[in-house]
Amino acid sequence: MTATTTRPGRSGDALPDGPGGAALPVADPATTRRAAGRLVRRDGRAVALMLALNALAAGAGLAGPWLLGRIVDTVRSGGGVHTVDRLALVILACGLAQLLLARYARFVGHRFGERTVARVREQYVDRALALPAAVVERAGTGDLTARGTADVTSVARALRDAVPEVCVAAAQALFLLGAVVVLDPLLGLCGLGVFSGVFAVRWYLRRARGAYLAEGAATSALAELLAATAAGARTVEALGLQERRTAASEQAVERCRRARTRTLFLRSVLLPAVDVAYVVPVVGVLLAGGALHGRGGISLGVIITAALYLRQLSDPLATILFWAEQLQSSGAAFARVEGLGQAPQTRTAPAALLPHPSAEPSPALPADDRIEVTAVHYAYGAGAGRGSPAADRDVLHGVDLTVRPGERLAVVGPSGAGKSTLGRLLAGIDAPRQGSVTVGGVPVAALDPAALRRQVVLVTQEHHVFLGTLRDNLQIAAPDAGDAALRAALAAVGADWAAELPAGLDTELGAGGLRPDGSRSQQLALARVVLADPHTVILDEATALLDPRTARHTERALAAVLTGRTVIAIAHRLHTAHDADRVAVMEEGRLTELGTHDALVAANGAYAALWHSWHS
Repeated sequence: MTATTTRPGRSGDALPDGPGGAALPVADPATTRRAAGRLVRRDGRAVALMLALNALAAGAGLAGPWLLGRIVDTVRSGGGVHTVDRLALVILACGLAQLLLARYARFVGHRFGERTVARVREQYVDRALALPAAVVERAGTGDLTARGTADVTSVARALRDAVPEVCVAAAQALFLLGAVVVLDPLLGLCGLGVFSGVFAVRWYLRRARGAYLAEGAATSALAELLAATAAGARTVEALGLQERRTAASEQAVERCRRARTRTLFLRSVLLPAVDVAYVVPVVGVLLAGGALHGRGGISLGVIITAALYLRQLSDPLATILFWAEQLQSSGAAFARVEGLGQAPQTRTAPAALLPHPSAEPSPALPADDRIEVTAVHYAYGAGAGRGSPAADRDVLHGVDLTVRPGERLAVVGPSGAGKSTLGRLLAGIDAPRQGSVTVGGVPVAALDPAALRRQVVLVTQEHHVFLGTLRDNLQIAAPDAGDAALRAALAAVGADWAAELPAGLDTELGAGGLRPDGSRSQQLALARVVLADPHTVILDEATALLDPRTARHTERALAAVLTGRTVIAIAHRLHTAHDADRVAVMEEGRLTELGTHDALVAANGAYAALWHSWHS
């Protein structure tokens, strides 16, 4: 069952293109920072505890070099072994304290990261389920999948590992620099030479975000291409398109390679430059300290302590640098994940694909079940208004149609006539560029998703089997339905095979379980329609995957179940039109004939030609 749970915005709305032309937007840096700030504030106590523990650990780490300098001065001044042993024990105690504090700080940081990642994943799922179907179709499943897998994983790694590691390293670096200044201001100035690497870091940061966004877009495009090729493998083989698809795949791979080579180049410039910056302050302290010591202005212990502090500084700075590079990649990934929130959403994010019938109704309720299509024009890819280029590419041209409650209407016509497009408008998936499609006087595309699902359900040739049991797949449409109702729905669509399953409704479907073929998957979709119980059902070649005998049996079973409801059938098999109350004929985006089967055959027009051609 194709969900009519979501709707796009007005047809004039346009999604901002991300890198590579993706239809899904990418959050700007300010929005990304605000989103990160909200995540931190939601777990503020854990962040405060983590910072406090890191500060204590960094303070404990300062004792070692300082006490080692005291030992050197004690030995030079002729101090006893007892004093050296006592200072060594204090060094050991401080080292143990630093280890325990840093370990607990990382534990707190990792817990914070896992909780925050869970929130990011849950928010992503909610936003993905709330995307209008038209938005997902324009974006392609590759981009959506890449954001939900590779990008979310990158964000998870940053939150789980980078945040605690950077906090520990930053505290250590600040305390070490402060300690050198306290020891001797002049040596502290030498320690500031570490900031010579700032120029390389600034050069890197100005270029990194765009490079990583381009890499993410290239990865999404490659994923989309590979997924489409795999899904249509039989078609590719049948039409001899292997070379074209291979060439397209190689181009996509080459774009990925170039994008990743760009980020690799940025790292290859940054890392050596910063490595040099680590050495400069240590050399400066040794030279300046040696000169001062020769004049008696500073003790050897102070020089050793300052050199050790600055030598230790390389480790936290290396950690910060490593994670800064990772955070650029993760920041770009988070911008793509957070960008999903800027795409058009439904009014209420769905808690399930279909709500409980007792859900709160939309403020705009239809007065009745009458569907009116008035002067409808529609163009795909439109941000189109009157006089725009898209208006010249309309696939529907001034369609007028009234569907009476309880009527069975068949929509027929040659391929490309606009039948499926009309079905999408009737189901509220798309909105007309011009004109209106209403149910009970309310625009279908403006209905709240919960109300829309109770009004109209669209079933297409596309079939979806979700991971879980057979019961889970059916209860998507009716969460409270009992086993008897589920079995009745399966029987209604001719799914006799379900009764023969060893585990019955508890049979696992998908990977590791039963893999229903196309016809059985379509029967599951039709069973969900029976359970959803809408007043209008739109069947867009819904039985095309079934063999003719099974399709006929299923259509008759559905006809019995859906008695009294409005059924709009879009079909090439004209026996559906023969059984309908009225037949609408579409040609080149226009409604050219409307009437009963007998009347249209007698009129000897387009429908009569279709009927005689099909019947013969």
